Amino acid sequence: MITLIAFLVAIALLVAIHEWGHFQMARLCGVKVLRFSVGFGPTLWQWTSPKFGTQFVLAAVPLGGYVKMLDAREAPVASEELSQAFSTQPLRKRVAIVAAGPLANLVLAVVLYAAVHWIGMVEPEARLAQPVPDSIAAQAGLRGGELVTAVGFAPDELVDVASFDDFRWWLTRAALGSQDLYLRYSRSDRQTVGETVLPLGDFQATQADASMFKAIGITGPYSPARVGNVRSGSAAEEAGLIEGDLVLQVDRRPIVDAAQLRALIRESGRLAAPSAQSWIVWRDSQELLIVVTPRRDSDEGENIGRIGAIVGDRPATVVVRSGPLDGMVKAIEKTWEVSALTLGMMGKMLVGEASIKNLSGPITIADYAGRSAALGLTQYLVFLALISVSLGVLNLLPLPMLDGGHLMYYLWEGLTGREVSEAWLSRLQRLGLAVLMVMMSVALFNDIHRLMF
Repeated sequence: MITLIAFLVAIALLVAIHEWGHFQMARLCGVKVLRFSVGFGPTLWQWTSPKFGTQFVLAAVPLGGYVKMLDAREAPVASEELSQAFSTQPLRKRVAIVAAGPLANLVLAVVLYAAVHWIGMVEPEARLAQPVPDSIAAQAGLRGGELVTAVGFAPDELVDVASFDDFRWWLTRAALGSQDLYLRYSRSDRQTVGETVLPLGDFQATQADASMFKAIGITGPYSPARVGNVRSGSAAEEAGLIEGDLVLQVDRRPIVDAAQLRALIRESGRLAAPSAQSWIVWRDSQELLIVVTPRRDSDEGENIGRIGAIVGDRPATVVVRSGPLDGMVKAIEKTWEVSALTLGMMGKMLVGEASIKNLSGPITIADYAGRSAALGLTQYLVFLALISVSLGVLNLLPLPMLDGGHLMYYLWEGLTGREVSEAWLSRLQRLGLAVLMVMMSVALFNDIHRLMF
């Protein structure tokens, strides 16, 4: 139920803000708005403003909306109202009205990101887990446990890192943009500061997913190698492990973090039945030797070892919060960065450099809406901001049927001094509809594929 409610609230809010942008700009430009609708289909609620004569409607299907303006191209307009018709407005006003919808979504994203910065979020600190062996991060000299303090795309332009999520955002931008990422970090064992570079200039990322981070070698924040809940009858219980044990060594190999320990356990059953392992654990202020024999299991057709216990403690966290001005500046920067990244990914998909699996439809959006709402207010606000940016950028694309398509027509009119002909409008509308239908079909296919596989 929370997923459905979170999804409906998100879509209704984002559509309403988008159409509100068109509505407000139309009013400022002196254009009469006949109908303001959030949603399609049967009417659930409606009200007509006695002052402006606008009919406000809430419809049953909230997957869209529209603002219907007085327009001589659609119906006859009385002579005394011609000055209020959209079709009689100068080019600059028509451009402003059409562009106001997507821009309203981008402004909403700024407000939402600013609210998140002001409220503050509890996030994992930017301490790195042990990198995947032979990965880019491992070859760069990272070994796990480093606290990243500053990053940047140039060695002399490093900026402070607030949390692991902040660092992962820099990592995503670097990977998708094929840019080297420079790091400054400290190690807790020596309290020394080090610097390195992740050479991602030649890294060809097609989508920001788990496989991308695994190839780079940074899959998550640092987590102590502590044993959690132990299942009854498991290999962990038979060995004598209990919840709270901190694993220091496995077969005389020092354990850096939970990621390394999980990898050793899984690897033990890959080629044959797992053999006994000598674990040194810290319990009740003393070291204990415990012999653990993982059991062989199968995970998606791959043989692995398991011990039947949760491995890994919660990462250390920090509260990330900004002041009024700093929070607004960061919100504007974040909106710009997400917009640029979204546009760049769309461009890569268009030329085949990025996977079309990045397209998501309503099922995935609903799923993320429910998950983010369950995590708390700030996570839900971040989700709303991200979708608002995507909606704004998508509508600015020069595709017929979208706001960007109309702006493309107006650009032609501004350059040539004449409107696009009716014949070409008809052809372009059909083309735009076909492109949108293909995009929607791919997105829906991706949704179903994610659910099934």
